[in-house]
Amino acid sequence: MHGVGRATAAVTIVNALPTGIGCALGIGLEAEVTVDLEPRPIGSETELTADPAHASPVVTTAFRLAVAEFLGGRPILGRLVVRSAVPVARGLKSSSAVAGATARAVAAAAGARAAPEEIARLSAVAGRTAGVSATGAFDDALAGVRPGFVVTDNGADQLLRSGPAEPGWEAALLVPEARHRPSPEWAATFARERSRGQEAAELAQAGKWWAAMESNTRLVESVMGYAYESLRTELRAAGALAAGVSGLGPALAAIQPATRTEEVVRVLRRHEGEVLTVPVSGSPIAARGAGP
Repeated sequence: MHGVGRATAAVTIVNALPTGIGCALGIGLEAEVTVDLEPRPIGSETELTADPAHASPVVTTAFRLAVAEFLGGRPILGRLVVRSAVPVARGLKSSSAVAGATARAVAAAAGARAAPEEIARLSAVAGRTAGVSATGAFDDALAGVRPGFVVTDNGADQLLRSGPAEPGWEAALLVPEARHRPSPEWAATFARERSRGQEAAELAQAGKWWAAMESNTRLVESVMGYAYESLRTELRAAGALAAGVSGLGPALAAIQPATRTEEVVRVLRRHEGEVLTVPVSGSPIAARGAGP
């Protein structure tokens, strides 16, 4: 049984740590997982072989959860290859992307039809179980497997609202070298900011995406110690619809019409870090499989 699954990175509109309500938007940085599955004798254990660089706790957990979900938990030998263009531990949802792609690959190999919400819930459970996400990041996982904006209740892994993204939008990313610590280490700190986070959550639930993104980043910058305010002002003047810290950073994302990307990138290149430009996710990422 052979399957290929894909999911994308995402940028934060609202961080779920303060209130449990998250909002994210997928972008065109892709993770792809290829899996080959071989049934094992009854009574055997499910095993996974992968390059050690790819066999992260979230990938192995997502694999086992997907085998249980789509293959009834029968013993399986899995061979897995991960290819990901998503920078790790910078706030661009690398764990959600590889977990979602893994779940999709297993589903494709099993010949199962899995809705985006089902894949995202498996990814969220994998994130919590592996200890890489305090909330499971259902918003990030869902934004990586379906187009447009998603607003979610990450405590219940439920979609609250969604909205389309314009096909002419692009994301410009400033990706510094520094990495953030896992979100569980920040959960208590952000929980104390619930009242401040409520504004961003309410704006997102009302579909006021750019106001929500700006409100959220002011909170995240104050907690994490980022000094992006003047840069964000410059980016808006250059044509960005909004700009903000993605996840826990240090990546900063600006969203703008493609016609303004060059000016936005010119501003970002005056600052330290890699600059990337990618389309905003406007269509689902496919999964392919040969089935059982």
